[in-house]
Amino acid sequence: MSAIAQAFKDPDLRKKILITIALIILYRIGAQIPAPGVDYALIHQRLNDIAQGDQATMFSVIGLFSGGALLQLSIFAIGIMPFITSSIIVQLLTVVIPRFEELKKEGQAGQTKMTQYTRYLTVGLALLQSAGIVALADREQLLGQGVPVLVENRSVWTLIMMIVVMTSGAVLIMWLGEIITEKGVGNGMSLLIFAGIATQLPREGAYILQNSGGVTFALVLAAIVALVVGIIFVEQGQRRIPVQYAKRMVGRRQYGGSSTYLPLKVNQAGVIPVIFASSLMYVPVLITQIVTMNKTAPSENWWARNVMAWLQNPGSWQYIAVYFALIIFFSYFYVSIQYDPVEQADNMKKYGGFIPGVRPGRPTAQYLGFVMNRLLFVGALYLGLIAILPNLALDAGVGGSGRMGMSAFGGTAILIMVSVALTTVKQIESQLLQSNYEGLLR
Repeated sequence: MSAIAQAFKDPDLRKKILITIALIILYRIGAQIPAPGVDYALIHQRLNDIAQGDQATMFSVIGLFSGGALLQLSIFAIGIMPFITSSIIVQLLTVVIPRFEELKKEGQAGQTKMTQYTRYLTVGLALLQSAGIVALADREQLLGQGVPVLVENRSVWTLIMMIVVMTSGAVLIMWLGEIITEKGVGNGMSLLIFAGIATQLPREGAYILQNSGGVTFALVLAAIVALVVGIIFVEQGQRRIPVQYAKRMVGRRQYGGSSTYLPLKVNQAGVIPVIFASSLMYVPVLITQIVTMNKTAPSENWWARNVMAWLQNPGSWQYIAVYFALIIFFSYFYVSIQYDPVEQADNMKKYGGFIPGVRPGRPTAQYLGFVMNRLLFVGALYLGLIAILPNLALDAGVGGSGRMGMSAFGGTAILIMVSVALTTVKQIESQLLQSNYEGLLR
């Protein structure tokens, strides 16, 4: 908090913070504007019924990241998810497509080209998701079986207009995030997700207080405080590998001869595995509901009786097991394409660096891979347990693990908010330090 208070005293940093706040407010205003063809009164009546009951839809994860804009069918209903998904897909394709791997090694020019591909893919994914959401709303399957949310006298052009508006809203959100990253403070996409989750805290807190009582509400707050402390402890945790640089002569100057360390984070993957696993869990249900033409009841087959029932119930052990396994898988897969021990060892050898007791070259790469696998095992378990903790522990006290698991008080939401807050505060502190250095030099 002291860093944030000092930030407003610096003119440049104050301008960046005000730009960030203004764009976040603009994002939240757009999340409340309904798309054309939406019956706003019916939607709010249905959302109040869901809030009074204890129901969680399969779109809870997207609704969580969009700040509730999805279930209101606003112009920002799709939210930031298309850009996140396209970014992850492009990063994963780097391993498969040689062209992407070459662009990754070209530096800033290659990164610009990769960003352009990500934008194109974002538009395509936003168009598909918008069409899927509008189709579900048209077939009265978005907020429950047979619940209307659109105007009665709608036409095909009205549905097409809704798709175009929601797709444009997703592209506008992508642009807002890039503007925040470029001219504001912190990562724009992460801050938009943070804002969407944070705006639901008062409503979720009031729901817990009204339906479970003050004692349960106090226990939930205590559990959240303990969860935040644990998340900060693990997120800040590092394995520091000592590195020694040999002395070498370049012209008449001597370089090297210093000792430093190579920091390896315990949670090297961040929150990407949780977000990607959460997104992947709702895809089969979304596709099944779009394909199902019957508005009254799904076809009674093995898929509907078993798989659909598991995927729509976050409290079932099948859902928890699949969700946990996906997080573990994506943790290992994402780190394997982001961190290359061989490349790290070659860079150290190139500049005369070595780990004491380990020979340069291949032995160093094997040692770094061994250490990273051990850290990754702990980090993946940490992410999986944090994500499924509400489903396991809060079901008895709060009522409805599905609602609690994907609410603003859930493990996934708390993990994202704490990670984004830590990263943003670190960036503010680094910019403050840089401005102080500039003052000394002047």
